[in-house]
Amino acid sequence: MTRETRRLTDRDRLEQSRRRARADALFLHGYAADQLEERLEEVNRTFTAIAVVTGHPEFWSARFPGATIVADDEVLALERGRHDLVIHAMALHWADDPVGQMAQCRLALQPDGLFLGVCFGGQTLSELRSVLAHAESIVSGGIAPRVLPMAEIRDLGGLIQRAGLALPVADTDPIKVDYADLAALVRDLRHMGEGNAMAARDPRPLPRAVLRQAAQTYAASFPASDDADRIVATFELVFLSGWAPDESQQKPLRPGSAKARLADVLGTDETSLRDDSRRSGD
Repeated sequence: MTRETRRLTDRDRLEQSRRRARADALFLHGYAADQLEERLEEVNRTFTAIAVVTGHPEFWSARFPGATIVADDEVLALERGRHDLVIHAMALHWADDPVGQMAQCRLALQPDGLFLGVCFGGQTLSELRSVLAHAESIVSGGIAPRVLPMAEIRDLGGLIQRAGLALPVADTDPIKVDYADLAALVRDLRHMGEGNAMAARDPRPLPRAVLRQAAQTYAASFPASDDADRIVATFELVFLSGWAPDESQQKPLRPGSAKARLADVLGTDETSLRDDSRRSGD
């Protein structure tokens, strides 16, 4: 299998979609940036050489003034060992090689530098994925790729270590957004720059009959909790963090190296497993 057949993303199509994005539709980027800033406050450290990897440079340069902004290309335009903080901002879900993206970020970090990432996770647009598959199977008798497949948090968390980052942390934040109808949701996705840019997409427009069926199914199956005349869509944000390895970082103790017994710390009597097994057999 060639590299071309393994491509997830049509980069030309993605760039075209991003150029059409509207600033007033990037509310999820705003939420993600707020959350990243909160995490940085908890670190209690001043970062002076920041880089941001993103497909939306205008938004993220405004949120992190003075940061080096680079595109999420296959080869990142980052200088090795130059930065004490690298943020991969709302682009990792489009990467053909997400672990490669993280590994390049790690190489751009100084020792004990911090990597932060945020991207859409696997539960994003689960409702839309479901209704489109249902509608196409009924109307057309088949299913075409319509919604980008996104990684689950457990998979993304594993990639942090594979990229060579220490002290990995991954957490998720599902966000519910309500819309007037399916057309409003699709329009908002286009304004976010998150249109269908999959390499395997069907280039033909979605048939009107499929759209009508999907809209009916969506309205019946996923009404908004506070207004049954509206629909709800899930956007799952996954936050990732890890540190460039450094000798100063905490390391786990070797097995058997503890200097105190757990029973002493807890103030309890220690019972061997052999004693417990004898009691259970009495």
